[in-house]
Amino acid sequence: MAHTYRIGAAGFAHGHIFTLLKSFTELPNVEWVACADTVPATPSLTNRTERSIQRMRDLVGPVKAYDDYREMLDKEQLDIVVFCPENARHGEVAEAIAAHGAHMMTEKPMSASLADALRMWRAAQAADVRLFVNWPTTWSPATRTVKRLIDEGTIGRVLEVKWRNGGSMGPMSYTQPEPPGPVKGAEWWHQSAPGGGALLDYTCYGACLARWYIGSPAVAANGMRVNLTSGYGDADDNAVITVRFPRALAVLEATWTTWNPVIPSIIVYGERGALMVNRRPDADEHAGGQVVEVYTSRAHDVTPPDEIVEPDPFPAGRETLAKELIHHIEHGEPLHPTVDPQQNLEVMAILDAGIRSAVSGKLELVNDMTWCIG
Repeated sequence: MAHTYRIGAAGFAHGHIFTLLKSFTELPNVEWVACADTVPATPSLTNRTERSIQRMRDLVGPVKAYDDYREMLDKEQLDIVVFCPENARHGEVAEAIAAHGAHMMTEKPMSASLADALRMWRAAQAADVRLFVNWPTTWSPATRTVKRLIDEGTIGRVLEVKWRNGGSMGPMSYTQPEPPGPVKGAEWWHQSAPGGGALLDYTCYGACLARWYIGSPAVAANGMRVNLTSGYGDADDNAVITVRFPRALAVLEATWTTWNPVIPSIIVYGERGALMVNRRPDADEHAGGQVVEVYTSRAHDVTPPDEIVEPDPFPAGRETLAKELIHHIEHGEPLHPTVDPQQNLEVMAILDAGIRSAVSGKLELVNDMTWCIG
């Protein structure tokens, strides 16, 4: 008989938590138990906690709601906790979850700083529980296909990874009608201290993919963060990090001030060509409408791709983030590299160096995290 996993949720600051929770609703051996939000330093003007608890109940059914996630952990026996508090509070919440012996899943980025990410890693190691850092790009068949083509030598050694994303006027612009500036400014997304801002929101994807595609840790980074239009908050709404790897470069761009979607978001340049993730005409990328364009002919002007590759299917039994975590818990096989906390420490080290560089105005070394691998 399959083990039934008792699941709780801690922290609704990042709206991606509902995607994480939904993936578990597809499993037959899940029991939904309880939830609790974190209390923001600045009171929300959007009734975040009440709306989030109701949304979770609409998704999974009746669950107990606690005012404090620590009380929830003390009173409930949980096997897995999905937690999405403010970025800067990931370490605090992860330590509490690990102390109660539960496996845990959070959303990108791993945290707001390398020091806080290390708190998470050490807590999981000490308690012998699994820590899963989810990335929506991990569940894009096209981005996985890019990795396969790189490993097969289609474009030779990777020289540069370019990432640009944002595609909106910020995380609260999806709400219609769009909230006014003072309401946005009260939310953690637009505040630096809790880990808000476009750099952590979007360059993190590029850091994750660059580390994976290039296949080695980064060594140095230059960062710049600016607030161009979001005067109601002190967090950046545009950011750029340039990253030096031993034998490659990455250029990571993030924006909250783009009216139209940023397509393509990922291009990989190699010694013998380039790979580009692009959208089929009239296709919705969230409905699987992406392909990989392969360019291997030399040209000085715009040319059509030499080949268009259909994305690879996911491995059976590991097609969703929930199945990936359960498979890892039950069979001990390694997690996909992009969600493994060890590689995520290296990703966090890139972001951390970019943030330090944005303050110092200088090139900053990326901390060596290879001691964590193995």
